[in-house]
Amino acid sequence: MYRRELSHLTAEDKGIKSLEREIKLARKIQMKLLNGVQPQINSGEVSGTSIPARLIGGDYYDFYVLPNGKLRIVIGDVMGKGIPAAMLMILTRGAFRSAAESKQGPGDTITAMNNAMYTDLRTLGSFVTLFCADWDPENRVLSYANAGHNTPLVVRANKAISDLPKVKGVMLGGLPDQNYSERSIKLDEEDVVFFYTDGIVEAQDCQGNMYKIDRLKDVILEKSTYDVEAIENEVIKSVEDFVGDVPQKDDITMVLLKISQDKTDITSYNSPIINA
Repeated sequence: MYRRELSHLTAEDKGIKSLEREIKLARKIQMKLLNGVQPQINSGEVSGTSIPARLIGGDYYDFYVLPNGKLRIVIGDVMGKGIPAAMLMILTRGAFRSAAESKQGPGDTITAMNNAMYTDLRTLGSFVTLFCADWDPENRVLSYANAGHNTPLVVRANKAISDLPKVKGVMLGGLPDQNYSERSIKLDEEDVVFFYTDGIVEAQDCQGNMYKIDRLKDVILEKSTYDVEAIENEVIKSVEDFVGDVPQKDDITMVLLKISQDKTDITSYNSPIINA
């Protein structure tokens, strides 16, 4: 049946259909690798979501439960879009998983990732921005390192919102032999940490106006009492209302961590979810 259906098509038409099948297969592979159950934590919540601008995307986020009971969180943005970015995203995922198994902290993890990926990224003329954090539920401390990525926002229980204290670091593929430093911050109950990629703040309406960070802060601050999935939905709705009918130009990705009253206990983990 399939051969008969293709028999009347030109070589160009057949090539297009073949490409469409390959793109769908690439999406299936990406979804297979990234879909799964997100970490379930007692007395706290963590969640992530990503909306690709095209059929497949180049944004990346992941969770990794460490043997010491900490939760390692990573979010990244590959330069470019579509299939090339998706391929580099898979490379980034592999480098993170490998480093997360053997490295003690976020700084060492990003250092190892840059060492592993630098040559390939330079060969391809690409780079990856990345933010990596370890959440320590026992001491309620978030330690983190940054490779040229957007600094996450933190909303305190008293409704104060700000960036996490900044820590510098060049993007993956930017410079060789880099050592990424770390910072840490104490979190209290009802605090919310919002990790994100620039597809949110750089979303544009029909007049070319950008969504921008202030609008994002307003939404998160107003909805910070919600659960993490509800906050995600409110951010997505706010962006969609802002851009209207303008097609999405960049991947939109976010991860939220919210602290509750009792000590957080990470009970299960598989891998992150990217929305279809």
